Amino acid sequence: MYRSLFGALMISLAIGVAGCRGAPAASPGEIVTGSVRAGPTCPVEGNPPDPACADRPVAGATLQILDVGGMQVATARSDAAGRFQLRLQPGSYTLVPSRATGLVTTPAPISFTVGTGLATPLLDVSYDTGIR
Repeated sequence: MYRSLFGALMISLAIGVAGCRGAPAASPGEIVTGSVRAGPTCPVEGNPPDPACADRPVAGATLQILDVGGMQVATARSDAAGRFQLRLQPGSYTLVPSRATGLVTTPAPISFTVGTGLATPLLDVSYDTGIR
């Protein structure tokens, strides 16, 4: 009697464990990186360019990420060096920069695609300082 009870218990346990696999874990997505810079920083650009007149990083710029339906799926903020990073699932997106204090224009939206097997996009956002 104990053997048949033990056998039935083992079969039930095996079925229960096999049924606990559940849905596969969500894909971790791809890391998207970029930089936010502002220029020009000098009224006259030389040839060759003067390193002191290089575009400067923009810290604290807010960047909205929209899906193809126009829904916001993420927000990124540039760090002190003007860099940002976020993780997105495969798909098509639009990066929409917000207006930045002290800068003349807001950059145009940038469309990009994230996907397995595709090169990870490097997004460069350029603000205009208005210096001419």
